[in-house]
Amino acid sequence: MRAFSHRSRISQLGYQPEEYLGKPIIAILNTWSDINPCHMHLRERAEAVKRGVWQAGGFPLEFPVSTLSETFQKPTPMLYRNLLAMEAEELLRSYPVDGAVLMGGCDKTTPALLMGATSANLPAVFVPAGPMLRGNYRGKVLGSGTDLFGYWDEHRAGRITDCELAEVGRGLARSPGHCMTMGTASTMTSVAEVLGVALPGSASIPAVDSAHHRMAASAGMTAVRLVQEGRVIRDYLSREAFEDAAATVFALGGSTNALIHLVAMAGRAGVELNLDDFDAISRRIPVLANLRPGGEYLMEDFYYAGGLPALLAQLAEAPGALHLDRPTVGGGTVGEHLADVHPNNPDVIRSVEEPCDPEGGLAVLRGNICPDGAVIKYIASRKPSLLKHTGPAVVFDSYPQLRENIDDPKYNITPDTVLVLRGAGPIGGPGMPEYGMLPIPKYLLEQGVTDLVRISDARMSGTSYGTCVLHIAPESHVGGPLALVRTGDQISLDVEARTLTLDVGQDELDRRRTEWRRPEPRYERGYGALYQDHITQANQGCDFDFLARPGENPQPDPH
Repeated sequence: MRAFSHRSRISQLGYQPEEYLGKPIIAILNTWSDINPCHMHLRERAEAVKRGVWQAGGFPLEFPVSTLSETFQKPTPMLYRNLLAMEAEELLRSYPVDGAVLMGGCDKTTPALLMGATSANLPAVFVPAGPMLRGNYRGKVLGSGTDLFGYWDEHRAGRITDCELAEVGRGLARSPGHCMTMGTASTMTSVAEVLGVALPGSASIPAVDSAHHRMAASAGMTAVRLVQEGRVIRDYLSREAFEDAAATVFALGGSTNALIHLVAMAGRAGVELNLDDFDAISRRIPVLANLRPGGEYLMEDFYYAGGLPALLAQLAEAPGALHLDRPTVGGGTVGEHLADVHPNNPDVIRSVEEPCDPEGGLAVLRGNICPDGAVIKYIASRKPSLLKHTGPAVVFDSYPQLRENIDDPKYNITPDTVLVLRGAGPIGGPGMPEYGMLPIPKYLLEQGVTDLVRISDARMSGTSYGTCVLHIAPESHVGGPLALVRTGDQISLDVEARTLTLDVGQDELDRRRTEWRRPEPRYERGYGALYQDHITQANQGCDFDFLARPGENPQPDPH
């Protein structure tokens, strides 16, 4: 009777039995929505995926899933990354599908879809949304995020007018697609490609290029083939794959957010990855991509220069940098896909002999203020002398407090100050918002000061820059040592030594701890309460503890 009911209902959808019987059923998980400019073309691109599925003999079904718009969702899509991961996992488990095409690209959608698909462990292929076209302002090339921050500071300092700023705003984002700098979006889609779960060369194709249509159709065909071959997503997600993903993040000069996502993604695949692994890899991997915010060019230039395959081919010249015998959803191994691949522009994609930086541009710090670690993208510092610096702290307990008071001279913020923000971590934020590029006081900008040492338990946009220490763990909200810092305390940063130290005696810290009180829970019910009760810290990937733990769930009873 149930089977009869199902046949009746699929007939109601307008399908005939010969369209689906005996064919691989491919779920297309689409993060399109009217409020996500990064994905506004994915409604159309899903049709190309369907075309590929049909051509390969499969039967496509499109499912709308959470969109996680980086530009509009409050307080941050990071609060909802695990919600999309849960939705993707349970959708793939509970519906009668054999494989999946995952469509995303805006920062949190890539890790969320891959986390969910990994836990469901069906055949799956990821379709990157693709970067938008270059920005433009009076003949100058603009990079989303990076130039937004730069021109906003120019406006605060009184060096450009309201009208000029408005013109910059109109020129920053000129097409569908995610940020075209090497921010979190391009970092994570590149991660998907190097992991082997996206088609080779797919991550850097501009969203509006005709090659993007063809790639989407190929992904649909690939999903059918993976089902026919019985290749599930975890077949590609080995320890070696995640080591190569980390190496690629550093070679790209990629986003600090990738560390959190990679820890969570690896955990879903049963691979243990920690901050010490990242630091060790960073020390031996050079930065080869000359891309903003740490370099000069944008993703469109990177695509024309050969894209990720060209960068990986260069990186493979470094001994032990990559594991070239890994499989990919494109068929064949990583090494086979890189054969005879060379950069078309050696200034955009550098060689290991002439890198942008001899090390990965990112460091993991330890010290009494961050016993479980903190990260800094030192290649994005605007004042390298600050990478070894000691100065007095000026502490803000929340982002609203900082926003309201940062320009007030009474705080006596100077170029030597270490700006401290707390209450912005996974629970305190909530969701660990991208507050970490703390604003510089207007009066310092007017004096030409472009950088300060800034530390927080927050994240920052992958398009951001500056001497910003991020992801301090444990966060202040749970009683991490950051909660004990007071204005006037001396803080020492030494990136080369990988240390961040609060220069206060242990006896005094113990005394302060007796006075500290944990903030009251923010949420009384709903998803927020679930989140605050189960979220892990930044060094653990900010996954939910009940999702991150090992174990398998049974398939639902189809009756």
